[in-house]
Amino acid sequence: MNMRSLLMAAACLAAVLGGMHDARADTIRVPGNQGNSYYVPVTSLREARFRTTIRQQYDFSCGSAAVATLLTYQYNIPTTEQTVFANMYVNGDQAKIRAEGFSLLDMKRFLASRGFEADGYELPLSKLEEAKVPAIVLIVENGYHHFVVVKGINGNRVLIGDPARGTRALEREHFERIWDSGLLFVIHNRTESARFNLASDWRVAPTGPYSTGINRDSLYFTVMPKHGASDF
Repeated sequence: MNMRSLLMAAACLAAVLGGMHDARADTIRVPGNQGNSYYVPVTSLREARFRTTIRQQYDFSCGSAAVATLLTYQYNIPTTEQTVFANMYVNGDQAKIRAEGFSLLDMKRFLASRGFEADGYELPLSKLEEAKVPAIVLIVENGYHHFVVVKGINGNRVLIGDPARGTRALEREHFERIWDSGLLFVIHNRTESARFNLASDWRVAPTGPYSTGINRDSLYFTVMPKHGASDF
C-alpha cells in the first residue's frame, strides 16, 4: 500500500471515528510498509465545525454565541459567549430574553459598550458580498428563529457560523428562503479589520470534487457504449 492510499484510509477511518465519539482531536496509527507505522492526527467533523464557531450553551443563547463568534473569529477579538451572555442578560429585559432569546437591540447595546457601531440593514445578500464584511442574520429553520453569522459567500454557496450546528455551507437559494427577515446586522465602523471568506472557514465545507474521485475508464466495461456511424 503506498503513502497516498494509507492517508486516504486514515481519512476514511477518521470520518468513521468522528461519528462514534465526542468531538475531540486524536491520532490514529496507520501501519506502513516494511513494518513502519505512521501516526496521523485526526479531527472529528463535529469538532472541525466548531473550530471557528462558538457553540451556544443554552437554548435561547444563539444571539450571544453569534456575537462572540463574530468578534472572536471575524474581527480577531477573543470574546467568550459567557461574557456576552452575562452583559446582555443583566442589561436586557430578562423575562423576554428567557422567553424569546436575545434581540438585535441587545446585541447593538453590547457592541456599543465595546466601541463597535452596529446596525441592521435591509439589503440583498449581494451587498454583503461586495462589502466583504460578516453579518449576523436571523434565519428560520424547522419553525425556529435562530441567529447565525454569515462568514462568507462563494458563488451559489453561503457559509454560516451556526451556534447550534457549527460552520456549514448552504445553497444560496435555500439560505435566502430561510432568511425571511432580509436584515443584515453588521459592524460598520471597523470594516478594515473585518475578516470575510477566510479559507480556514471554508475548509470544513469544501465543494466535493466528485469528478476527480471516479475512474471513468472502468465505466466503459460496465455500461453498453453508444457508437456512432464513424465508429464502425
